[in-house]
Amino acid sequence: MTPTAVNSGARLDRLPISAFHWRILLLIAAGGFVDAFDVYLSGSVMAAMARDGFSDLARNAYFASATFTGMLIGAGTAGLIGDRYGRRYSYQTNLLVFGLASLAACFAPNIETLIVLRFIQGLGLGAELVIAAGTLCEFIPPSHRGRWGALLCMFINTGLLAANGLAYLIIPSLGWRAMFAVAGVGALLVWIARKSMPESPRWLESVGRVQEAEAVLRGIETEVAARHGTLPAPARVVDLREPPVPLRALFTGGMGQRTLVAALFSVAYNIAVYGFIAWLPTFLVKQGLTVVQSLGYTTLMSAGAPLGALFGFLIIDRMARKTSVIAMCLLSVAFGLLYPMMADPVAVTAVGFGLVSSVYAMVAIAFYGYVPELFPTSLRLRGAGFANMWGRATSIGTPYVILALFAAGGLPAVLGLVVAALLVLVVAVALLPVEMARAPLEESGRAPLVAAET
Repeated sequence: MTPTAVNSGARLDRLPISAFHWRILLLIAAGGFVDAFDVYLSGSVMAAMARDGFSDLARNAYFASATFTGMLIGAGTAGLIGDRYGRRYSYQTNLLVFGLASLAACFAPNIETLIVLRFIQGLGLGAELVIAAGTLCEFIPPSHRGRWGALLCMFINTGLLAANGLAYLIIPSLGWRAMFAVAGVGALLVWIARKSMPESPRWLESVGRVQEAEAVLRGIETEVAARHGTLPAPARVVDLREPPVPLRALFTGGMGQRTLVAALFSVAYNIAVYGFIAWLPTFLVKQGLTVVQSLGYTTLMSAGAPLGALFGFLIIDRMARKTSVIAMCLLSVAFGLLYPMMADPVAVTAVGFGLVSSVYAMVAIAFYGYVPELFPTSLRLRGAGFANMWGRATSIGTPYVILALFAAGGLPAVLGLVVAALLVLVVAVALLPVEMARAPLEESGRAPLVAAET
């Protein structure tokens, strides 16, 4: 360890949780919330556009696919930019892109223009969640990292509830265009607020910008010490500096299996969320409900998103990451098999709520906890971005598959696809010899790695 190395990982990991950490969480979560709101407004907007004659089911499928095509490119680009130019540069750029495109969408004269604007929105939307989870975990100590990832998920996924709730209130009176205005204004406000957020010291040190890393760290330590007193000495010394790591490192040695599992998770997550949950308003309208009724039922079910993340928060640091991911996948499968058997509106809503809750508990544990831990700092955003690209690629074709399955076999056929994807993920996670619960992030550079379970 040379005198110029700043030991970012150990110094950050020994800090007590303080107002600094809460500020980082809220700034990251605010962008993720607006991102989720913008993504999830699709279901309500598509139902309203079809009702108004502005679009139809076929063009709605193009609208959804344009979103995911942009998100695919945005996810991969965010990973490359975030690992090359920094977390801060990447997350500010994506907010500006989808904020401005959302405002422009308010004035789209036809569905074709809106589809193009939705693609541009997708470029920013695909980047946000890749950066959010990867950046937060670089600031939070191992003892709290899992729970804080779940907290991030909980805050972000209130965007689902907000999108459906505001759609229920706004669309009948102001129309679907107002939903894009809310998203655009929100994104630009967060962009302004996040200009003061610091760059990740771990990333700065990893690329050799040690003086900047030291300056950021001293500022953080001074703020935390002013509240908590003298800080404990770092428990270890680790020099994070390393030469540039090529993208192919994601597919060599033990990293290859990690990348595969991360990609499979993203595929299963996108099928479950965008193949079922985002289409709920449209499914319910096609089953005979009015738009207002379908939005009401969907809003009740979507309350399971933040509550599912809360459940993930309660269990993530109490058991091994792998065990909790597998348990939530299997619970989602159980609700998915039960849902098509329900006929009474109360039972449909209750089981739908359980399905949404279990899916988002799995998302909180895996996407916001486990996946960012699988990759070292030099590959973290590229690994998460590559995995997200596979998920988004799946989602491009998912609308067409969902329409065909729904036409052929109704909801049971749609949920059969969701269940199959989750079961494949269970097998992949069970075979991965990596456990990162309470382990320092620097341990993720070893492959394969099995840390002690808690």
